[in-house]
Amino acid sequence: MSKPDAVTPVPASTILMLRQGKKGLQVFMVVRHHQIDFASGALVFPGGKADEADFADDLINHLDGADDDPYMRGIQVAAIREAFEECGILLARNTGETSLINAARLAELENFRERLNNDELTITEFVQTNNLRLACDQLVHFAHWITPDMMPKRFDTHFYLALAPDDHLAAHDGYESVGSIWIEPEAAVADAKTGKRTVIFPTLRNVEKLGHYREVAEALEKTRSQAVVTVLPWTEKRDDGNWLCIPREAGYDISEEKMPSRG
Repeated sequence: MSKPDAVTPVPASTILMLRQGKKGLQVFMVVRHHQIDFASGALVFPGGKADEADFADDLINHLDGADDDPYMRGIQVAAIREAFEECGILLARNTGETSLINAARLAELENFRERLNNDELTITEFVQTNNLRLACDQLVHFAHWITPDMMPKRFDTHFYLALAPDDHLAAHDGYESVGSIWIEPEAAVADAKTGKRTVIFPTLRNVEKLGHYREVAEALEKTRSQAVVTVLPWTEKRDDGNWLCIPREAGYDISEEKMPSRG
């Protein structure tokens, strides 16, 4: 019996929004709503599926520092849009200005969050109406994960690092996410190990990797100089059970993990 064809992964992106806390680097994470069909109830980074409108050529003149590749440009746009929709941080500038928008300007744009989330307007309409430029130059490519072939729902997800503007108050949207926290990476890892929080494998590996850095500036600088290795996990059946594996060259602390036995 032949194996069924793998489902085509859906383009997606997410941002590890960073700030410098008293104990070191912190990352903003949200708790997925229990009715969401992917990673329900889990602690994750803000993000989600890219929309077709994120790839529109009309956006090109409203982007700063966007990737030359049209696909990656759309992924960057999706990351910024999703962060605005899901946690209220908007990496954008008023046209003609060099600084990111301030808290007062962000407050003026708040009512657009829900309209974008409900597909009542496109990201192009949003930036054109409000005379904005999306700050793609603030995104640092951190990781690239593709859901394994055998999964019924698959995502082709790019992870970015970004420094959160000081005066942008991050807050979960209450729809896709029902809780949020600024947390040190090592604390998130510890909570996952004790079972205090649910953290899925890709998120755990990436927050663990982020924990190598104590300073936001260091994380951004060193990540810029590192090549991103695509991670497509696979399973191996061994004498002691099934193992989930990822490429060692991707640079994660753990490249294999024994899967729980069924039954």
